Amino acid sequence: MSTTIYIRDMGLDGPARTRPRLAAVGLWLRRHQRFIRVVQWCIVAIYATLLIVPTLLPLPPLAAHIWNNLTVFAEFVFWGIWWPGVLLSIVLFGRLWCGTMCPEGALSEFASRHGRKRSVPRWIRWSGWPFVAFACTTLYGQMISVYQYPLPALLILGGSTAAAIGIGYMYGNDKRVWCRYLCPVSGVFGLLAKLAPFHYAVDRTAWDACGSQSPAREPFNCAPLVAVRTMESASGCHMCGRCAGFRDAVNLEARSPNAEIVEVSGRSATHWDSLLVIFGMLGIATGAFQWSSSPYFVTIKQALATWLVEHGIIWPLQTSMPWWILTNYPAQSDVMTVLDGTVFLIYVFAVAIAISAIIGACLAAGVLITGRWSAKSFHHLSHALIPLAACGLILGLFSTTVTIITADGFSLSWLSEIRALSIAGTFAWSLWLAARIFHARCGSSARTALATALFAVAMAAPVTAWSFLFWIW
Repeated sequence: MSTTIYIRDMGLDGPARTRPRLAAVGLWLRRHQRFIRVVQWCIVAIYATLLIVPTLLPLPPLAAHIWNNLTVFAEFVFWGIWWPGVLLSIVLFGRLWCGTMCPEGALSEFASRHGRKRSVPRWIRWSGWPFVAFACTTLYGQMISVYQYPLPALLILGGSTAAAIGIGYMYGNDKRVWCRYLCPVSGVFGLLAKLAPFHYAVDRTAWDACGSQSPAREPFNCAPLVAVRTMESASGCHMCGRCAGFRDAVNLEARSPNAEIVEVSGRSATHWDSLLVIFGMLGIATGAFQWSSSPYFVTIKQALATWLVEHGIIWPLQTSMPWWILTNYPAQSDVMTVLDGTVFLIYVFAVAIAISAIIGACLAAGVLITGRWSAKSFHHLSHALIPLAACGLILGLFSTTVTIITADGFSLSWLSEIRALSIAGTFAWSLWLAARIFHARCGSSARTALATALFAVAMAAPVTAWSFLFWIW
């Protein structure tokens, strides 16, 4: 099988000579599924230890460090390394994390293999779950301070894992139903995977031409429920390698990081994608990262508090909630009142609505300038925002890394330059993608230039919000 792929991919130019090597990597993954499962179970053990043990320990003192306190170490691993690293790995390698290392995916598939194997109901297959789950998890995590305390981390991460196991036990047959439909980050991962420079390419002609007696017809299990024969996008593929070499038609190949958004997204983009990118990743996430540093949050809170006091309504200023509803750690001088929680939601949604309104108006104008109105074109154009949105998520999560490292006395004098270069680079990347999409609609013209300029104005909204967070406040 591997010999056939090597000969089929052999070429005289540089890029073609790299394809057989990549195809061999895919075949290696297929042949070593047992080793991958061992790695997954090792990660499950580490994940469970870092998630559960800190909840059994007292909260760390102010002088605790990464190297002398397990709770601080676990916080650093989860929020300082794990999640920023996972997002970055999706951009670089596709959803390789999902297919080879994710503990939730491994546990859900295991439960599905030994569970009740029911068919997947319609309510689970609702297309809006990725956006709803991402938005709710982001907001709820901030309300209970998931980045700072072990119990909220156990509730959100452990709760998600328990749900993944439960869904796996009830539905599917050796499949990852949770990952396909309900995982809170599956939508974000699917969008970021569109930028990956590697993917499993499918040759439909070779697939259909393969004889029924060919050894290449050895079946494989696509756990994330991808229709491999018609697969064009890397969004749903977990890069596990199980389909590599099947019918001599599926190969791991290199591609341009721009290829899928420019060439495929025009057919596959949906309104849920636009909502997740614009309102979720660029709106809600920005507000959630920003609120605790914002002087406007304090201003709104003081104004509401003054109004409440003047009208004799004191309880919102004094009433706290259990830690699993609002942050409540009096010993740490960290308590959110009902007023704090209300203002938090007001602030985040105000930021999200403002950013989304600016972006949506500019993108809609760009579509109209370059041709007739088309909702599909609008959703396609929203995919051009993915590089910038990915940058915001990674930098936002990396802020936890910065907080922990600087508290331990390490200097990050280069951080400001790295942030500026990252934002500028992804801004240019997204702008270039938009220009390609506009060019495909109306060719090289003044209309294309004007629409691209409007797209730049759209991106200025989240960039301005990040500038306040990183350099002004």
